[in-house]
Amino acid sequence: MSNQNGSNQKGADQAGSFQPDTVLDASGLHCPLPLLKTKQALAVLAAGELLEVRSTDAGSWRDMASFTDQSTHTLEGREQRGDVYIYWIRKAQDARL
Repeated sequence: MSNQNGSNQKGADQAGSFQPDTVLDASGLHCPLPLLKTKQALAVLAAGELLEVRSTDAGSWRDMASFTDQSTHTLEGREQRGDVYIYWIRKAQDARL
């Protein structure tokens, strides 16, 4: 499958392979709030912990990828389930936001 910009997205069965330490529901929030809330949630996690983010903002697909590319955090996976975008982000050892 591919998303709106042609990138591959993970299948729905991927969710079972992740055990998040924290789940952030950013549904209903518009840009830039899902990314801002993600940064705030990562700030309180310990290094190596996994954050699951749920968003209904289509722009978050690009925003989360750009954020993790420019930070030391890792985007472990992402998928789209209907109108909900789900991301799994692992907090870096060097937690530079």
